[in-house]
Amino acid sequence: MAKQDIIELKGVIEELLPATTFKVKLESGQVIIAHLSGKIRMNKIRMSIGDSVKVEMTPYDLTKGRITYRF
Repeated sequence: MAKQDIIELKGVIEELLPATTFKVKLESGQVIIAHLSGKIRMNKIRMSIGDSVKVEMTPYDLTKGRITYRF
């Protein structure tokens, strides 16, 4: 998949789930399940409820995403 196929959106973490997954509410109001990207895991950046994050999604599955940045 090419880099331009990725959709980037902003959201807020609503719930912590097992295995470093999170329920994220996007600006559009949609709730998705997102996991941490490799760079965030490597640098041990902690996420908690209420954090604003940037999420990457593919156009193929709009219910899952990857957290790439914490604001």
